[in-house]
Amino acid sequence: MQNEIYNEMWQDCLDKLRSSITEEEIVKWFKPIRPIDFDGSNLRLRVPNESFVASIEKRYLSILRPIITELYGADTQLHYAIPRAVRQPQVETPEASVPKFAGPIDTAKIKNPFALPGLPRRIMFDPQLNPNYTFDNHIEGECNRLARSAGMAVAVSPGTTAFNPLYIYGDSGLGKTHIVQAIGHEVRQRHPELQVLYVSMNKFQAQFQTAYKNGEITDFIHFYQMVDVLIIDDIQELTGKTGTQNVFFNIFNHLQLAGKQLILTSDKPPVELKDIEQRLLTRFKWGLSAFLSVPDYETKVKIIRAKAQRLGATIPEDVVAYLAENISANVREIEGALSSLIANASFLGRKVTISLAKDILKVYVKLTQREITIDSIVKIVCDYYNIELDTFNSAKRTRDVAQARQVAMYLSKQHTKAPLTVIGSSIGGRNHATVLHSCKAVADMMDTDKQFKMQIEEIEKIVLGKN
Repeated sequence: MQNEIYNEMWQDCLDKLRSSITEEEIVKWFKPIRPIDFDGSNLRLRVPNESFVASIEKRYLSILRPIITELYGADTQLHYAIPRAVRQPQVETPEASVPKFAGPIDTAKIKNPFALPGLPRRIMFDPQLNPNYTFDNHIEGECNRLARSAGMAVAVSPGTTAFNPLYIYGDSGLGKTHIVQAIGHEVRQRHPELQVLYVSMNKFQAQFQTAYKNGEITDFIHFYQMVDVLIIDDIQELTGKTGTQNVFFNIFNHLQLAGKQLILTSDKPPVELKDIEQRLLTRFKWGLSAFLSVPDYETKVKIIRAKAQRLGATIPEDVVAYLAENISANVREIEGALSSLIANASFLGRKVTISLAKDILKVYVKLTQREITIDSIVKIVCDYYNIELDTFNSAKRTRDVAQARQVAMYLSKQHTKAPLTVIGSSIGGRNHATVLHSCKAVADMMDTDKQFKMQIEEIEKIVLGKN
């Protein structure tokens, strides 16, 4: 594990070197070098022979020194490990570099990454939960029912259900954080003996970097391995961070093997995450993946009413309907727009009316005439090609039906934010690979067939409400 961390930092160093020297020089003089240790002030590099040391010191030290200072610290000293012919050099294996955690742990000595400077470092778990994010004030709808139901099941029996990890994904502002924190609150209420912790991946990454700099990686890992219910928000931020991925893999494995509960959120399903190790992606798929979609009309109405009640405001039903019909984005935008409307009405001394809503909300939100969904696109495509909806959804594979499905997938990808997996499951129960193939097939036909391109453009106008 430590080797991977050192390699990640050294790779950053090489990336900066590329702005000053050629790729050929990188390959010849720096690729053979391996970082083997960094204690915060001393960087040890394994080099093949003494000629490397001489060349680096003579040719590249003036370039390398500022980069080392930037990445490792101003007081960092370089040391070189050169293999000797008289004996085999000692090589750190991945197995030897990964801390072992099978034995008893003295928890009193473990450093708490959430402890504030100057305060005692005793292991006292603050769950880091927002008191406003509970199931009591969460609005259930078709858009979130699966995630909410699975979350309640997890809260009742954390670590013992098939939903481990529970992976909740969807666009920003749809309520992922609210649901996972609500699970945390519910667990604490039902199981007060369990340690619950919520942390964003960005914060986890920052803590990891601090622990690495201070030589406290072991404490860092031990701390997270003591958690009973670990909630990680925005897991997609692991992208490209090899060292952090290795540490998280260690923690993930330990918790799962110990029967602990993991809850993750992301803006994408596991299959669409990039630059994350396959071993982690595989584990993300072990449990349940639950998608949060844009709220439908009925859910938006419930959200508006509940928000108005919390703000102590009375909103006429026609205004509620207007807001629900015209704000098509997400829960966060709906709530923000309503707060703005109520505040402005109060400041201006006016009643909340549709006229006031139109005047005020155009400044804060983009009002749309219609919401584009996969279902609406499918209906439009079926009408255009004169195909019955039952036939479209059947197993029939005639050329006209197959092409209509491809067109619907293409337009859904272009005009909705639904993940490929959701598009595929909504159109014939296909997987994301089929959706990608269909989109490419349509794009290729549009490049070569002018008549087909005109058809797609006509359908697109209908989808966008321009006809």
